[in-house]
Amino acid sequence: MARTAGKRYLRAFVSGFFVAVPVTVTVLDRFAYVARVEGASMQPFLNPEGRSDCDVVLLNRWSVRNYQIQRGDIVSVM
Repeated sequence: MARTAGKRYLRAFVSGFFVAVPVTVTVLDRFAYVARVEGASMQPFLNPEGRSDCDVVLLNRWSVRNYQIQRGDIVSVM
């Protein structure tokens, strides 16, 4: 009985894994990505006053794909 439960758990894990990985990769590639900004390159908007910690930003990839960039937007080249 324990062996059957183990097989069910493994099957559920594997099927969930094969669904979650492509969905996550698609979201990160097409819609949004979380990135850390470190250093003085974006001061004073990000990392003000030369703090040693970093800022975390959400990069909107959807707007870039549709060329909806406007004046005042921060653009990140990766």
